[in-house]
Amino acid sequence: MKYTNYKMSSYRMVALALLLSLVGIGNFSCKKIEDVQSTRLATEESNWKTLEDARANLLSVYGLMRSATVSDNTHWLMGDLRQGDFQITNRADLKSIVIGQLNAQYPVINRITNWRRFYAVINAASLFIERSKQIIPLDSRYTQINNNVDVAQARILRAFAYFYMVRIWGDVPLLTSSHDGDFVKLPRTGKDKVLQFATSELLAAAQVVPFKYGGDDPILPGLYYGAGWSSWNGNIFTRLSAYIILGHIAAWQGNYLDAATYSKFVLDNYTRSNGSGSNGIVYLDMDALTENVNYYSPFAFKRATVLVGFPFEAGNGLSTANGHIEQLTLASPFIPKAQPEMFVPKDSILNIFTDPADLRFSVNPVNGLYRTNYFYNFTSEQPIFNKIKVIYTAQTSGNLTLFSSTMLFSRIEEVTLLRAEACAALGQRDEAISALNKASNLRGTDPYDPASGKDLVDAIFEERRRELMGEGWRWYDIVRFNRLKNPTGTFIKRNGTPLTFRQFESMGGIYWPVSQDVINANPLVTQNAYWQ
Repeated sequence: MKYTNYKMSSYRMVALALLLSLVGIGNFSCKKIEDVQSTRLATEESNWKTLEDARANLLSVYGLMRSATVSDNTHWLMGDLRQGDFQITNRADLKSIVIGQLNAQYPVINRITNWRRFYAVINAASLFIERSKQIIPLDSRYTQINNNVDVAQARILRAFAYFYMVRIWGDVPLLTSSHDGDFVKLPRTGKDKVLQFATSELLAAAQVVPFKYGGDDPILPGLYYGAGWSSWNGNIFTRLSAYIILGHIAAWQGNYLDAATYSKFVLDNYTRSNGSGSNGIVYLDMDALTENVNYYSPFAFKRATVLVGFPFEAGNGLSTANGHIEQLTLASPFIPKAQPEMFVPKDSILNIFTDPADLRFSVNPVNGLYRTNYFYNFTSEQPIFNKIKVIYTAQTSGNLTLFSSTMLFSRIEEVTLLRAEACAALGQRDEAISALNKASNLRGTDPYDPASGKDLVDAIFEERRRELMGEGWRWYDIVRFNRLKNPTGTFIKRNGTPLTFRQFESMGGIYWPVSQDVINANPLVTQNAYWQ
């Protein structure tokens, strides 16, 4: 889906957040504040005084979280490569991730295993929570309601950062206030306690944030920071966003009763986040998803269909050369590159997409050719994964390519499959089947048939594998699937010794090692047992 001249928002403060995310940020475990470059927009003398300060500082937290997830393509390297469907063309560092050598000494691996960028998000969010209220008596335009909503967003962002880290490293230090002076060196906090904190923060924030901004939501009616719904949809976190993150925390913990409740809330209420005069949240047909037909794709620029994510809209100057999956998966004829850095082998494609009517990949009976919604040039040695292709080529050089695709965490189809998973885990088969078929019915596949003998949990995770390919979910789905199924066979071999999944997880194998740079800076942080 090449960049088209779509209606540009007049509201451009979001671009400032990306600029902030490029600022170097320090490590939580360092001793002095001079080790951490400021995440603020201005000096203390001029900051926290106006409505513009509030807006800019809040958007800076979004920018930092976006940077944390996409730097060095972290979201995809950690989510899609471990035991995933992609093979690597020639990069040794990425091959190490695929085969599980996560402590290999490569610069990229060292950088993505350093959690410093997530603690920059947490510190900036905490600072906003603590300081933004100072603006209320100084600027009459900045109301208490405005501040309440802004603080709730900061709490969601901080909770999301903690959940994101727990999925990667397990136990992480829990910091609940900002530190502008000395940083206290803390040991790692148990993952359950961290997720308990994140859950409580999200539940509180969910009662404050509206379903939509800049519209007719009774919580915060009218323009938000001078802009209407079309400027904010897909850009910042809503009440739906909070409940989606809550649902995933619950599912990660195996608390499927809450996961079912939270996902149901989203599915029952998602239309309340829609506004007028622009595309809203809908279930997407194939061409809308992958080709941005009628401007609905959640990958393209800024869309209401982004329920949790961070857009890089070209119209607001946010296109970048890296931090997008296209950087790794595309090649000629989409971009001037001879071969992709990673691809899905033909045998895997045929094993994953088995329904002959699947619009994502199958043979089109009309012309006898392979469909190209997910894969281009299937008959070649390295089919190009072109499901996501939001390209905006810079005009200054024919060899420089910029991308505008969203870092997408969740969309309505993903939430529906999460609900199917939760209901299946609870034994609510009818509800699970209904959700599974709802998510897949626009892909051309046959609905799940209970009489087929196909295991329902298997069918749900197979559909997640197909639908969410390239969206950073594969490894985390593998973990949750094996927790549900508890297989007794060999999941992995460690130094020649076969391990079941339960043994692998009990040793901390599902997590990544912590960067040695973090441990060197804070001796109280210990390495994950599996990687010692």
